[in-house]
Amino acid sequence: MDKRFASVEFAKDRGLEQPLRQELMSWRPSGRAVVAAVCYRQQADGEVEFLLVRTRAGRWTFPKGGVDGDSTAAIAAAREAYEEAGVHGRVEETAFTWYLHHKNASNAHTVNAHLCRVHRVETPGELFRTPRWFSAEGAKRRLREERPSLYAEELERVVDQAVRRVERRAPRASLSNLN
Repeated sequence: MDKRFASVEFAKDRGLEQPLRQELMSWRPSGRAVVAAVCYRQQADGEVEFLLVRTRAGRWTFPKGGVDGDSTAAIAAAREAYEEAGVHGRVEETAFTWYLHHKNASNAHTVNAHLCRVHRVETPGELFRTPRWFSAEGAKRRLREERPSLYAEELERVVDQAVRRVERRAPRASLSNLN
């Protein structure tokens, strides 16, 4: 197993040996470590699509949550992708970016975003999540809905960076059979 990646199956067996290398700047908010799984698939024509889930409030977002007893942040991201979106996939060990999650005007925390290449999707454990695939532009549109502009810009930046990172790689086989 390539140690740059994590998966639900691998996490169950052993856990990863290398901790996530984070370069936290002193001005970033501190507290509980939070991760997001930026779940994607690449169509045969090269288009990158993102799997978003609904929050309890009905907004679209990436699967995310705390690193709660997980041996690495990547394993936590894989767990969140599985619990919230039913995703089985390959999660990069190192976060490709971070963003500030704004619960309200005075409460923000850092979220480390990990790319997750989706292999298959099943019904998520959290049934209210209703995972759905979106084009990059569609994902940015959904992530902007009902959010303050600063937070919306952060999420749009995550999508743009994810697209650039995925497109730098060799084209992947189509995963169009996923819902």
